[in-house]
Amino acid sequence: MESVSATTSKLYVVPTPVGNMEDMTFRAVRLLKEADFILAEDTRTSSVLLRHYDIHGELLSHHKFNEHETVQQVIRRIEGGETAALISDAGTPGISDPGFLLVRECVKHGIEVQTLPGATAFVPALVSSGLPCDKFCFEGFLPQKKGRQSRLEALKEETRSIVIYESPRRLLKTLQQLAEILGEERQVSVAREISKLHEEHVRGSLKEVVVHFTTTEPLGEIVIILAGNDATPHHDEDLNDKVNVQSSNALLMGTGKNKNKYKK
Repeated sequence: MESVSATTSKLYVVPTPVGNMEDMTFRAVRLLKEADFILAEDTRTSSVLLRHYDIHGELLSHHKFNEHETVQQVIRRIEGGETAALISDAGTPGISDPGFLLVRECVKHGIEVQTLPGATAFVPALVSSGLPCDKFCFEGFLPQKKGRQSRLEALKEETRSIVIYESPRRLLKTLQQLAEILGEERQVSVAREISKLHEEHVRGSLKEVVVHFTTTEPLGEIVIILAGNDATPHHDEDLNDKVNVQSSNALLMGTGKNKNKYKK
């Protein structure tokens, strides 16, 4: 078991729930309580989580707008014998969230970095999609303007399953662009509200899913899982058949079975 002390000062990267408070691990709670200070993407959002678990350590703001100014101060404190814990609003820091810069600088300075396993939105979305998950590429958020078209064109020939994060207000436009460039028959699964009460997975061809979200307003956090280019057939032909049948006969597969009372 780790001991947080001056002789073992380090940076802990601590995942936090993406929606369901019960997804917090025992180890994450313990380390947040023992850390000398906690770096949070949004202190107001993180305060709710910390109060829920009776965590009262020093809480500092660390986000994409100030991380270049604060990183050296954090490094000095860790080198001085303190232990820091880095959290984001939801999920694992560094995955489409602040974290990379601080981790890189810690590594440069010979500071130990330990990242805890834990919550992240794309893994359950990918596994639940029914699309191949033995190999995949993670795109995160696509460029909004500059470089967006070229990035989409590059994805056209990608043979692995593709993971994309998107906001509800941009979802329909992104699906339409994907259909135009990758083809309307490309299979897709759109997951929203992962781990929350109203978790839902919408599966089908891009054409079918575009029709659905044209008439149904998307809500919540969105993860898009796209099938890879079929130019190289996947080794499991039975799996592809099942995905196609599921897409054509059960486009909407709501999975809102979570009775947990906590929502975020």
